[in-house]
Amino acid sequence: MDPNLRNLKDFLTLYNKVTELCFSRCVETLYERELTNAENTCIDRCVTKFARFNQKMMNVYVEVQTDINQKRIKELETTQKQGDQASTSSSKVVAAGLNSVPTQASGAQTPAYS
Repeated sequence: MDPNLRNLKDFLTLYNKVTELCFSRCVETLYERELTNAENTCIDRCVTKFARFNQKMMNVYVEVQTDINQKRIKELETTQKQGDQASTSSSKVVAAGLNSVPTQASGAQTPAYS
């Protein structure tokens, strides 16, 4: 899914949840077209509280995700170093094996592995 489309979907989902939550908590009567002062105050507080909570959660998420990413990078670097060392070791073994293979010109036969 396109990242921009996903961000829009996430935003709209969050917006709908806040709207539904604050409406159900704050709107007491549907007999009037306008909100009462108490309902307006309640909705303002509800939305503000939710926005602050969401902002704090996002800050924590960013911090935690940064730590997780750094750990993954270190693990990948360690794995890559181990892979490089293993391939270097196997290259040396192959090179050593090739040096001990008998050549036809000299006629001398040496064991393939000593």
